[in-house]
Amino acid sequence: MTAAVTLKDLTMRYGDFTALDGVSLALEAGEFVVLLGPSGCGKSTLLAILGGFVTPTSGRVHIGGRDMAGVAPKDRPTTTMFQDYALFPHMTLVDNVAFGLRMRGMGRRARRARAEELLALVGLEGAGRRHPDALSGGQRQRVALARALAVEPQVLLLDEPLGALDLKLRRQMQDELKAIQRRVGTTFVHVTHDQEEAMAIADRIVLMNAGRIEDEGPAREVYLRPRSLFSAAFMGEVNQIPGQGTGAALDTQLGRLPLAASGPMMLCLRPEAIAAGPVHGAPEAPPAIDLGPARLVEATFFGTHHRAHFAPLAAPDLRLVAHLPQGAAPEPGATARLWARAAVLLPHPAPEPTR
Repeated sequence: MTAAVTLKDLTMRYGDFTALDGVSLALEAGEFVVLLGPSGCGKSTLLAILGGFVTPTSGRVHIGGRDMAGVAPKDRPTTTMFQDYALFPHMTLVDNVAFGLRMRGMGRRARRARAEELLALVGLEGAGRRHPDALSGGQRQRVALARALAVEPQVLLLDEPLGALDLKLRRQMQDELKAIQRRVGTTFVHVTHDQEEAMAIADRIVLMNAGRIEDEGPAREVYLRPRSLFSAAFMGEVNQIPGQGTGAALDTQLGRLPLAASGPMMLCLRPEAIAAGPVHGAPEAPPAIDLGPARLVEATFFGTHHRAHFAPLAAPDLRLVAHLPQGAAPEPGATARLWARAAVLLPHPAPEPTR
């Protein structure tokens, strides 16, 4: 079973502090949505409101078309999976997974059969007689997921479920979590502060900041076409170059660039969108923007690429980060011409006048 979710003008205040400020959002049935943002942005508060653990100051929550006002957590078509998993150490894995079904009055044979089926779904077939203390962190995460799915929620709420895992296991579990969601078709709402995790699993990312939705959309859209400077900076690394648009061009400390803009703007360039070529002449397929010659300050090898810091000759105090190809041999002190593509221009407040 699965359900659509609609949030309308949700506001949550704790005294003088506003945790959520008029949040409205529509989630499609069967969608995998990730609430992303820094600590204190309101994403966990929003998840707690969906689960019924917190009552909003104002606003409405509808799940499957039903108003959730006054509906207790146990009566909602939701299940929450927390970071600590909260497995019962004295119970076998089968009994852990079947616990919710037991509370709902399902017979012993039927609930154990269902539990074994779900353990197989999460890759733990035949492990039902084991206890949680004999499992790795990733295996406990799988058991917690199976237990959450056992009661067939229409919406599964996941609060930083992968946060306690190491990097390699977290990436493995991201793939498995997305595959399981595709198989069961349940609406997933997943909270994280990890940008890479969000991009790996989400059908749609909802980026939050200071209690509001800052940006939303598929990972590719949010990353390549951010709607705000906060979104551009939070979703990975970005070079920011302030400029003044004159209509057909953008005046910057690197010179006049052929970008149509008016007023104060910020030119945002991802490191992978900057290429280094010969100082004289353009590369065979030049990107759109010539940033001019720059001196390589330092470079670090990251396996898939070199992370290079350049100081443009036109603005020696400026640092531009570029990702050079794996096979490059960057030498600090060398000069190269920088070319940029996939530029994003965002409005930038004008500096305060000097007095």
